[in-house]
Amino acid sequence: MDTLEYLRGTVRSIPDWPEPGVVFRDVTTLLADAAALRVLADTLAQRYLGQHIDRVAAIDARGLIVGTLIARELNVGLVLLRKKGKLPHQTLAESYSLEYGEATLEIHVDACTGGERVLLVDDLIATGGTMLAGARLLKRLGAEVVECVAIIDLPELGGSDRLRKEGLTVHALLDFPGH
Repeated sequence: MDTLEYLRGTVRSIPDWPEPGVVFRDVTTLLADAAALRVLADTLAQRYLGQHIDRVAAIDARGLIVGTLIARELNVGLVLLRKKGKLPHQTLAESYSLEYGEATLEIHVDACTGGERVLLVDDLIATGGTMLAGARLLKRLGAEVVECVAIIDLPELGGSDRLRKEGLTVHALLDFPGH
């Protein structure tokens, strides 16, 4: 079995959650599997070795786990992109639409500096709103978003295409059909 098929097999699919007709792709089962977690970290870090990455920016909540793994493997610092009201210092904010509502993402004003090469990481790309908000915040701080990285892409929801139309490069290890 190849690496990606192995990882795909550790993702739990939950039908009709959070609403009828939606199949939720649950990465907590991947994260709970020690071997899969190691494979995930190694696979993602290998992609960026030698690319002069300065920081990894990780999106609340599961993206923080994945981003931490990548940052550790690349020996770079971690930038937190959190839900509104979770960061204690002065922040910049970016509001965006989700599949099921609205949200706001925040970053500390001193989280990175102009010219830094940053990977933007989340667990999943659906409509692309969260990732796009994160990219906009990083750009407002002067960072260069090298790539938007996720474990899973749901291509039918158009998020990756939306990010590419905004000039961002996207990489997801796995894609799943449906919502």
